[in-house]
Amino acid sequence: MELVSAHNQSIQHWVQQRAKKASTPFVWLGLRYTCTLDFWFWVNGEESCYHNWSNGEGYNTGKEQCGNTGAIQRDGGQWVGKSETERFNFICSKSDDY
Repeated sequence: MELVSAHNQSIQHWVQQRAKKASTPFVWLGLRYTCTLDFWFWVNGEESCYHNWSNGEGYNTGKEQCGNTGAIQRDGGQWVGKSETERFNFICSKSDDY
């Protein structure tokens, strides 16, 4: 079991439905940023071209992202980078959950 990876549209929809029930404004995803290599990746190792970043978030934003972890907005369902020290609800999954 690990933090969920929304690496395609159907999983994104599954995650969005669960995130709507959260008690926090954001919900952690299994999405991390590596400062050394300068890119976002899914912690389960899944490769994907799918993304659902909110405006001004994700790739090529010019803002500091080191130490960030990806989260989904409870309202709106888009991804944002948040400091890993923030406290939000989270969604864990096994591959057969969706």
